[in-house]
Amino acid sequence: MKRSLMLFWVVLLVVVIGTPPLQVQAQGGANTPEAQAARQKQLALEAATPKLQIKEERLPLTIPGHTIGETEGVSKNSKGHLFVYSRTGTSGSSRGGTAAELFEFDENLRFVKLWGPDNYAASFAHGVRVDKYDNVWMVDEGSNQIVKFDPNGMVKMVFGRKPEAIDFLERFVERGEKDTDRYPVGTMGTFNRETDVAWDAQDNIFVADGYNNSRVVKIAKDGTWMKAVGTRGSGQDQFNTVHAIAVDVQQNLVYVADRGNNRIQVYDTDLNFKKTITGIGAPWSIQVTAKYIYSGDGTGKLYQLDRNSGKLLGWAQTGLGYGQTGCIIHSLHAESDNVLYRGSCSEWDIEKITIK
Repeated sequence: MKRSLMLFWVVLLVVVIGTPPLQVQAQGGANTPEAQAARQKQLALEAATPKLQIKEERLPLTIPGHTIGETEGVSKNSKGHLFVYSRTGTSGSSRGGTAAELFEFDENLRFVKLWGPDNYAASFAHGVRVDKYDNVWMVDEGSNQIVKFDPNGMVKMVFGRKPEAIDFLERFVERGEKDTDRYPVGTMGTFNRETDVAWDAQDNIFVADGYNNSRVVKIAKDGTWMKAVGTRGSGQDQFNTVHAIAVDVQQNLVYVADRGNNRIQVYDTDLNFKKTITGIGAPWSIQVTAKYIYSGDGTGKLYQLDRNSGKLLGWAQTGLGYGQTGCIIHSLHAESDNVLYRGSCSEWDIEKITIK
């Protein structure tokens, strides 16, 4: 294939296919009778549950000569520095391009640096997490990769493999093949639009995987892939968009956001099923604190649950007044029992939420 023809097909695919389908799938919701009934049930539960009193603060985060973009991921390290993984950058293509950037801000919210500039895995941001050693983990849905940086910004581990742009073009454009397996059974060593990462007390790694794969993966701290649980569906050990994950390190429990099924499935750290939590709308993000479990819905609703029983204690509406109705809460970081940070793909901001 000549270079000029290849460039033509690349431009055509960006325009016709591009990234919008990913965003539509990530933000859309079903409107079936079953989904409508579930929403009505959720509204009735909220009407019978106390509303949390909260304070919302939009953080004045700026990057010199740049726009922060969609703030998909948010996390903090032990120094109080804030990390934001955003869908922004100089290229809009998910395959073969750099359409995501990872920013660091200090405790005074001043811009520090860009992490991993122009790296191969930064395609379509989904999440960022900082572990107890201050390693920074970049979770990229578009490249199917997770990158572990040490506290100095050096790459220490890379998980998954990015689909090659040339392979995509040859398969679907030149040969005209069709992708008929939308929700495949994942294989060890690769992800398929993974979304989040967490760790247990022994530093084992748990990955929410994800949009196309429908599973949770356990990886040893040395990078050895150990176990995976999940297929597409609505039964036990089945998932419909695994959108977030969190670990209770004291109780050795893994909380998996089964967003499309409006539930959180709970496992032990060997990935044996324990229970299901409902009453939290569609869980987009999960955080566990000393007292509570927090879950956020894309509509901006924040749910506070009892850490032991999973019972809904209270809820609050966040993020209104900025012209958006969806993808308001994309990710959460819990600083304490009563202080959380919210990343939002639609509102292009990081918000500090204090529960009074």
